[in-house]
Amino acid sequence: MAVRRHHRKKKKRFMRYMQGKLMVVFMIVLLAAGGLIGRITYINRKDGERYEKRVLSQQSYTSSTVPYQRGSITDRNGTVLASSDLMYNLILDAKLIFQKEESLAEQTEEDIAAGKDEITNQYMIRDAVSAHFGIDRTEIDQALADRPESQYIVLRKHLEYDIVNSFETEVLDENSSIVGVWFEEEYVRNYPYGDLAAHVIGFTSSGNVGTGGIEQYYNDILNGTDGREYGYYDSELNLKRIVKPAVNGYTVVSTIDANIQHLVQKHLDSFYETTGAKNAGVLVMDPNNGDILAMGVNQSYDLNNPRDLTSIYTQEEIDAMDSDTLFEEWNKIWRNFCISTVYEPGSTWKPMTIAAALEEDLVTTTELFECDGYEYIGGYRISCNNRSGHGYLTLTQSLMKSCNDALMEIGQREGYTLFCAYQKLFGLGSKTGIDLPGEEKGLLKDPDTMGVTDLATNSFGQNFNVTMVQMAAAFSSLVNGGYYYEPRVVKEILDDNGATIEKKDPVLVRETVSEATSEFIKEAMYMTVAEGTAQAAGVEGYLIGGKTGTAQKQPREDKHYVVSFLGCVPADDPQVVIYVVIDEAQNVETEASSTIATTFASQILEDILPFLSIYPDGDIEYNRGLVGNGLEFDSGDGEDAEDTPDTTEPLVGEDGEPIVYDPSLDESYPDAIPDGMDTDGT
Repeated sequence: MAVRRHHRKKKKRFMRYMQGKLMVVFMIVLLAAGGLIGRITYINRKDGERYEKRVLSQQSYTSSTVPYQRGSITDRNGTVLASSDLMYNLILDAKLIFQKEESLAEQTEEDIAAGKDEITNQYMIRDAVSAHFGIDRTEIDQALADRPESQYIVLRKHLEYDIVNSFETEVLDENSSIVGVWFEEEYVRNYPYGDLAAHVIGFTSSGNVGTGGIEQYYNDILNGTDGREYGYYDSELNLKRIVKPAVNGYTVVSTIDANIQHLVQKHLDSFYETTGAKNAGVLVMDPNNGDILAMGVNQSYDLNNPRDLTSIYTQEEIDAMDSDTLFEEWNKIWRNFCISTVYEPGSTWKPMTIAAALEEDLVTTTELFECDGYEYIGGYRISCNNRSGHGYLTLTQSLMKSCNDALMEIGQREGYTLFCAYQKLFGLGSKTGIDLPGEEKGLLKDPDTMGVTDLATNSFGQNFNVTMVQMAAAFSSLVNGGYYYEPRVVKEILDDNGATIEKKDPVLVRETVSEATSEFIKEAMYMTVAEGTAQAAGVEGYLIGGKTGTAQKQPREDKHYVVSFLGCVPADDPQVVIYVVIDEAQNVETEASSTIATTFASQILEDILPFLSIYPDGDIEYNRGLVGNGLEFDSGDGEDAEDTPDTTEPLVGEDGEPIVYDPSLDESYPDAIPDGMDTDGT
């Protein structure tokens, strides 16, 4: 019989000697923890604040902007017209300065004995800054006292490299314990030639925002992207930095020639001082690609100080101006007369009227026009500049003598629709597209609303408005073979290493006239300077062609005039177009004399042509418009002082009362001026 055995588990006992061992370990741990707590309490009471600052300083991060360098603006030959120069701002970190001073005061003998004496010889930062930069210590103390927790106090701005470098090498490097002062880089816009090409270049306001000119139009191209600098203070309160570099802006190469621009402005300044005018402008342009070589107005301004009005007003007068008046005065000097002011072009428009008629076979180069001194149109007598009449004139002579009578006949042949179409073909009534801000588009009559008087006066350049750049571009197309180029002031974009980013090729917009018409206009323009009304524009030895203009301003009764000259050199193969416009000339015998403009143009051309590599070439024989008619041409006195017609003389009946045309009696003049309207047709 099997016997079943039972196995009983033994119970583990926590023996007394084991309990004793555990108790010993527990007491040791307890004593160690108590000692550690006691030591921490002692340290916290004695040096807790100092260690807390050390810990906080390690967790204190800084972040600052690394500025980009705005791109430069140069002339076509690389001469720098605008640049951004690196300057430095002196920054104080008040919080760090006070932390360091407190650390110095709390330093223990044990710290010094342990070799922690790097701040015992601290060169007081306020004394160092005061001595080196010539800043009164009181100013520094006040700045620190006013903002003790600030880490960014701008004490001085726009310091040059030399003084900053000497401080860093002579003070900071020799006294490494100095903390709390640093230098922030900043680029400051500089215009080395002051007012040169001011209305083309423009200037910048705070934050690299362009105002006017290339600075505004190409603002996004010139600007770059800021970088970022991140930093933190280590246990010794030294600033450690991590830098994300900035991306600099691109350089803009303009079409301006600094030498030509300088000469143009020199003559404008001289004219303004000796003669004077309400406004005056000069455009020098390459007719074969649209490049603006120079663009100047009678009153420029210093790009480095664009709000300075002391050249115009006394300081007392300026101080008396309110903000609105100041802004208005600034806009006056910043306004670019060449693109932002409209006026009536006068007889400089006549070549375009004739060119349109030639293109449409409405006239021939050899036919004759009879001028008896006036025309009755729309119930009004519209006079020629020669009120007694020129007699019979060829087409060329009509330009040479600036005959309004002949031009009115040509305009009548063209009619409303065709005439207006050619105005637009030549770029009038719309912006040219020049790469400058503030361009105006002018004001034209619409063919549906144009009256017979409008057509007559428009044919010789009255009763519509243009800008200088519109006229220069239109005329360029007449003398370059018929090609209308978009005017421009920038030709190339470069990166900050000088590599080409974008090359701006000339923009051919359209063809305006045929080469044959262009050749005729060039011949007629040459004869106008050689023997006609523009003789004062001539320069000895040079082949110069061009047309004068005299336009009576609104209101007509005030008898004020805009005189002008629009010409090209050499006349047979134009390489440069010059346009001079003088608005209300002063200190002259006759404000309406176009000789004021032609003489001024001649003086400018004489100086600038050698710089353009255009040299004297003698005379050429241009007689196409005069051959075979058996007429002798009287060149006159060289000016068209009475260029503006008297459109205020209505027909007078036997009773001495004005005769008002009744359109219901004659359908050939459906848009004649009704009674009571201004006689200029507006």
